[in-house]
Amino acid sequence: MNELTIGEKLVQAMKDPSNIESQESIAKAMELTKAYASSGSATHFSTVTKLFFDLFEMFETGKDPRAK
Repeated sequence: MNELTIGEKLVQAMKDPSNIESQESIAKAMELTKAYASSGSATHFSTVTKLFFDLFEMFETGKDPRAK
């Protein structure tokens, strides 16, 4: 079976919250993203969405997404 990309995993997890495979990664990424967004440091919406995606990727793979 072909492995899903990080984006596909995220979409799959959002569409089916009962599937707990990626829910922990979503919860951790959401918590950190909320803290960042409410801190006033975020000046643009795309920064917040990129941060969430990068954090989700980090929690799913265990790798730093900036190392690409």
